[in-house]
Amino acid sequence: MKLKRQRKSVAHLADMISAMGNEQRLMIMRLLLASHPDGMVVGDIQSELGIPGSTLSHHLEKLKIAGLVSVSRESQFLRYRAEAHALEEVLAFLFSECCTRSKLIEAESFISFCRKESKT
Repeated sequence: MKLKRQRKSVAHLADMISAMGNEQRLMIMRLLLASHPDGMVVGDIQSELGIPGSTLSHHLEKLKIAGLVSVSRESQFLRYRAEAHALEEVLAFLFSECCTRSKLIEAESFISFCRKESKT
């Protein structure tokens, strides 16, 4: 049972990484992280990155399905926010065994550093 749950978790993380595996989606994530925690309305994302509306909508939906962004309606505008905890999950997974053989750095130290940096 534990192995099945672990595979599902890894599959979800792979989906998140896959969703960011596109140049435009990666730039969207970077922009939303830069505006964290307030996020940005679609029009501002579009003007900043120069992505056509229908393409941007497609990319935002893909990121939302993967759990990397959330969306809320503000009157006639849609505001997207990066889900920082989802990215922390991805980083924690990638660094969970970082340098375990050499004991160079511990994963928790890296994650703590990332959390500290994101608050500044």
